[in-house]
Amino acid sequence: MKPFAAIIFDMDGVIVNSEPRHERAFLEVFDELGYGDRHGIHFASYIGRSDRVLWQDFVARHRPPQPIEQLLAAKQNRLIEILRREQPIFEGLPDLLARLARRYQLAVASGSNHPVIDEVLAMKQLRRFFPVVVSTQDVGRTKPAPDVFLHAAKLLRVEPAQCCVIEDSAAGVTAARAAGMDVIAITNSLPREQLAEATQVVDTYEEIERLLLPIPPAGAPPPPARPRHSEPLM
Repeated sequence: MKPFAAIIFDMDGVIVNSEPRHERAFLEVFDELGYGDRHGIHFASYIGRSDRVLWQDFVARHRPPQPIEQLLAAKQNRLIEILRREQPIFEGLPDLLARLARRYQLAVASGSNHPVIDEVLAMKQLRRFFPVVVSTQDVGRTKPAPDVFLHAAKLLRVEPAQCCVIEDSAAGVTAARAAGMDVIAITNSLPREQLAEATQVVDTYEEIERLLLPIPPAGAPPPPARPRHSEPLM
């Protein structure tokens, strides 16, 4: 792959094995609302998209009495309970971050809200690897719009074309490409054929490491150290 200055990570399905736990949290809340066997939501269609988009479709279908903000809070609180209890960080991910951080600037750009991001990045002290953390809360439009990735690049002070995104969803791949970024898609949540827009599709974190930290040929000069900024551009 071409040289990059920064690597931007999606969170759900890339850093943390949360996609099945998102579904479980929704199902538990649906059941408590009385829609357990008739919610009509196809969860695979919402991978990489925000909770609000799913709840908007649910409300349009069922017209529940609860306001959407209450529904959003109920599901988010349930998800945080599950994540806190199970700590499902993908095996090998912390070591990969430690190695990448020596060479690249790293950021998180997630469709989750900040309370969920904060909960995940507190696990295994992952927050120390990410000087920039962006939620779609910060930009308004959700993936497949490119806004969250473009905002992360702005805060990193890196041109979009110098960024590589790590994603697991079709919506995220579309968003990264729309931002003018290369994207490595990992098949944690979807099969390869649904990620075909990506620059590269991989099955393991070892493959990501080989793409981004290739072993230089004997006698080659070392790669340049990543630039450091005392403060992100706001």
